[in-house]
Amino acid sequence: MNKDILSPENIVYQKPSLMNEVPMHYCPGCSHGVVHKLVAEVIEEMNIEEKAIGVCPVGCAVFAYRYLDIDWQEAPHGRAPALATGIKRLWTERLVFTYQGDGDLACIGTAETLHALNRGEHITIIFINNAIYGMTGGQMAPTTLLGQKTATCPEGRVAELHGYPLNITDIAAGLQGTCYVTRQSVDTVAAIRKAKSAIRKAFEASMNGWGASLVEIVSTCNSGWKMTPAEANEWMRENMLPQYPKGDLKDTTGNP
Repeated sequence: MNKDILSPENIVYQKPSLMNEVPMHYCPGCSHGVVHKLVAEVIEEMNIEEKAIGVCPVGCAVFAYRYLDIDWQEAPHGRAPALATGIKRLWTERLVFTYQGDGDLACIGTAETLHALNRGEHITIIFINNAIYGMTGGQMAPTTLLGQKTATCPEGRVAELHGYPLNITDIAAGLQGTCYVTRQSVDTVAAIRKAKSAIRKAFEASMNGWGASLVEIVSTCNSGWKMTPAEANEWMRENMLPQYPKGDLKDTTGNP
């Protein structure tokens, strides 16, 4: 192979310096690794490595602290926004964000999430929505779609029995304490770029004290859905995005 091909200017992908060499535990095709990369890139580009504090609860992202070399705190299941509130109020100059799945954020931690957002805490909540409890065996989550089959609704979710999918991001957009609420995905290169911009805007809002931000990433769980990564992306686009459409739901950044 011509060594010039491997010269720095010809390398398309440069791993962010904040991401270390620890092998990730995520399933092949999982969206978590992509979002980790975006978070690392944004923190690096904002030059706030020494000011960043992430908070992770229980779930697939429980080991996020192993992969990104910033300060992390571990929270009980669903309680990440409460812990993030305490950290940010003590260290107002720090970037404080949570990284949570849908079962954790929209079910076990519904109260903590909504009240932190409604209070306008100067934190960012990154919300990975794959419509299922991924780590614990593929159970139905509040975000599970009608008709979607899971380990606890094997015949599909039925509204009369299980209720309707909970659109937590739409609720967040109506709260007075939020300044930036958006929904993105990472299934294409263009989508990844938009998701990165959204994360940066949320982090900037947090650092400027404009209010609370929520960045939802509509994601896949190909293992829990029992699909290949390619099939899972297609299923997400056909089924999840109509229920959870992408775009900014609220943006008052710069005008708190």
